[in-house]
Amino acid sequence: MSTSETAGRTTASRVADWFTPKIALARVAYLRTVFYLFVILDMHAFVRDTRDKGEHPGLYQPLLLARMLDLPKPSVANTTALYVVLIVACLVGATNYFPRIAGWIVAPAFTWWVLIGMSDGKVDHDHLALVVALWVLPTVKAGRRGRASYGDQTRSEAAGWAIKCIQISVIATYFLSSIAKLRGAGWTLAWPNSAILTWAIVRRPHPVGEWLLHHPWMLHVMQWVGIIAEFLSPVILFLKGRWQLLGALFFLGFHAANTAILLIHFLPTVVCWLAFAPLERVVPWFQRRRASEGGEPEDQAEESWEAKEQAGA
Repeated sequence: MSTSETAGRTTASRVADWFTPKIALARVAYLRTVFYLFVILDMHAFVRDTRDKGEHPGLYQPLLLARMLDLPKPSVANTTALYVVLIVACLVGATNYFPRIAGWIVAPAFTWWVLIGMSDGKVDHDHLALVVALWVLPTVKAGRRGRASYGDQTRSEAAGWAIKCIQISVIATYFLSSIAKLRGAGWTLAWPNSAILTWAIVRRPHPVGEWLLHHPWMLHVMQWVGIIAEFLSPVILFLKGRWQLLGALFFLGFHAANTAILLIHFLPTVVCWLAFAPLERVVPWFQRRRASEGGEPEDQAEESWEAKEQAGA
């Protein structure tokens, strides 16, 4: 085999490893519970007018994907059925029992729910990562005995691929937002140089935002920091450890500032940042702490816990 072929295979394997890192199934179990419960919240707090549009189908203007799939117009019957199916499937999926069956019901059902809810011309890009997450989570096998466990440390490439898809979708939300801002301004830097935050604060008056109106230079700096951060957000995908954690905390702080200034929350995206968190360490940490409080050495406690996991306890 030539040197170039070897280098080519090495590069290909590195790319494949990046897209399919081995991640513990426990993280998938946590994400299933959080995301499926969040979908129920989303249906009642954010995309909550889907059933209303079923009562007024004449106002329905299907989005491109709905037209491509030739989805039926919303009606009282199908939106009510969709609501019931989603609630039941999300509650089942959140328990991590039958997660793949429940997941393959939730994914298309919630996608249809969102397509109806956003058919009034306002498509919220904060749902991108959440919808992608619902489609990739059912691709991961449940784990031992057909049920995903919060303590399952079995490392899986399938779990890694699903997690990586969610992470990419989270970052794409910001990067594509920066591209949209540049494109909307004719591929110029007019957006960060504009008074867009001033206009937004006037439109959504709030004490913190109104105070900032007296300091326009701060709003100008915020606009530049925001668009630069969004444009450079893909860097987070290649960071590791604490550096990636700092990147995630920066964007969580970004959303906290948006909420304080404009009362804009972006919760569907914020909750998807959990895909970057090492949630699989939660159960081992509690196990070690409980064992150490009982007088068992921490190293011995960790070995004991790992032995139980391997035995399927």
